[in-house]
Amino acid sequence: MKFSRFFLNRLQNQSMANDTVVVIDVLRSFTTAAVALQRGAQAIYPVEGIAAAIALADRLDQALSIGAIGGGDPAPGFDFGNSPAQLLDADLAGKKIVMSTAAGVRGLQRFRQARQLYATSLVCARATADAIRAAGAEEVCFVITGEWVDRDGDEDIACADYIEALLRGDAVDPAHYAQRVRDSDFGQRFTAGTWPNLPLADLDLAADVDRFNFAMPVGREDESLVIR
Repeated sequence: MKFSRFFLNRLQNQSMANDTVVVIDVLRSFTTAAVALQRGAQAIYPVEGIAAAIALADRLDQALSIGAIGGGDPAPGFDFGNSPAQLLDADLAGKKIVMSTAAGVRGLQRFRQARQLYATSLVCARATADAIRAAGAEEVCFVITGEWVDRDGDEDIACADYIEALLRGDAVDPAHYAQRVRDSDFGQRFTAGTWPNLPLADLDLAADVDRFNFAMPVGREDESLVIR
């Protein structure tokens, strides 16, 4: 199995990956998505752009919306912000969720042509590795979405390192990768307690390695991507 990395927010041209692509957003999109599925959501529709997400939510029957703008603030007019802790007690049973966020969703759209496409974070990393192995992947590209000019993105790089180590059969210490999430540039903003829309409870969830035993493959429904 061959491995590569793609950093979503770097400007240089990078080759396309067409076999198996794993889009990682630990803080917080795909931690939020995993919690939504655990809370009973039927499907999650990742949509790039606030207006497009609102339009899709209006078309879907009894859909709920999760949205955030750059920096993590909730998107106006959405039912929920991009906060996994906010969803822990939400009744999402059977609901369709439209999600629009600044990083993870854009990564999925960028690689929508991949043979196998996964959304993931540390909370379902081992399950993602198991799904990749079971699908017989030959090449795996990890898409790092959290690296920006003011963020090292190590929360996502740590998740990629963990999944790659699992696929290689290496010995791993999950606590090491959880600590890297907490120590990342963005993780420290949650710890600081000075950003009202970056609660410590979200960081605690995002660093809970293998909390869930399911992967999040991304399929297609008409023209929309869908996570089930």
